[in-house]
Amino acid sequence: MKQRVAIVAGARPNFVKVAPVLRAIQDLNPGFEAVLVHTGQHYSPELSDVFFEQLGIRKPDLHLGAGGSTHGQQTARILEAFEGWLTSTDVPPVAVIVVGDVNSTIAAALAAAKLGIKVIHLEAGLRSFDRGMPEEINRLATDAISDLLLVSEPDGEGNLAREGVPASRIRYVGNVMIDTLVRHVGEAAKLAPALRGSDRPYALVTLHRPSNVDEEGSLTAIVDFLLDIGTKLDVLFPVHPRTKGKLDAFGLSGRLEAAPGLTVLPPLGYLENLALMQGARVVMTDSGGIQEETSFMGVPCLTLRENTERPCTVTLGTNTLVGRDFELARQLVGEILAGTYKTGGPIPGWDGAAAVRVVREVEAFL
Repeated sequence: MKQRVAIVAGARPNFVKVAPVLRAIQDLNPGFEAVLVHTGQHYSPELSDVFFEQLGIRKPDLHLGAGGSTHGQQTARILEAFEGWLTSTDVPPVAVIVVGDVNSTIAAALAAAKLGIKVIHLEAGLRSFDRGMPEEINRLATDAISDLLLVSEPDGEGNLAREGVPASRIRYVGNVMIDTLVRHVGEAAKLAPALRGSDRPYALVTLHRPSNVDEEGSLTAIVDFLLDIGTKLDVLFPVHPRTKGKLDAFGLSGRLEAAPGLTVLPPLGYLENLALMQGARVVMTDSGGIQEETSFMGVPCLTLRENTERPCTVTLGTNTLVGRDFELARQLVGEILAGTYKTGGPIPGWDGAAAVRVVREVEAFL
């Protein structure tokens, strides 16, 4: 009889990462079976349902229905609900796989670890060294209680070693998010003409980090910058629900919607977002995953943050950290349009086959 392993996902980036792992389990038929748990951290159709549909993820075996709220309340609800299932199910899992760095990640890891169930962290070792980011706290805490740490970024192994994690618990498997990109990039490209509507060069913008959108002064400065960039090339801005609420609250939505050259879009599905990234002259973002995807595709990326937990996208990829230095950002946009912006090289393990390595490492661990 195969051993049960729970795979926990709750937010948009998690879905992109678990999709290839679930597929690899099906294809490789390892010595364990997967129970897919959706925490409900992202629960709106545009942040959840559309990803399951586009990525071919099967219906979750368990939905915890956590919903939104503060970090503490959401984490507590997920922990309580997941612990309840772990202690009541007829066949409890021998291990729990958590992915990424969201509240679902640390909540499920805590529930499992306190019950003596092995914890496997996929995308371990990422560090921004900024404890002002909630995700950094989730990363540190999850790695500290995990039994097997599956690393996606070259610097991750060194980060874990400095924190005292034994080498026997660390495995470099590469980036499963790139597996999903490789599988779907051709399909996404077919959507581009209908999404774009013209052949003019454009920038793609995504923003959702509290440090950028929660304070009126910070968000106003970013809007001013985008309006200026919109005089040089078209700007497409799919607006995250969190960001939309702040734009409305600060009276900034009208300025964006009235600006020539700037198009405000609703949140996009995975394929639509991938299609627009692929065709963009530049992507401006505060998303960690988009730093990875643009680097793999060779699309210039300007990250509106002071740090990154994915430094290989800067040293090997196409990413530059600009923070709130909008003069630097304007200069780099000029270089991009002139064709003189830096180019990157291949990143180890970002090859479309990471999920196979994940499944084999989990099988060997069990």
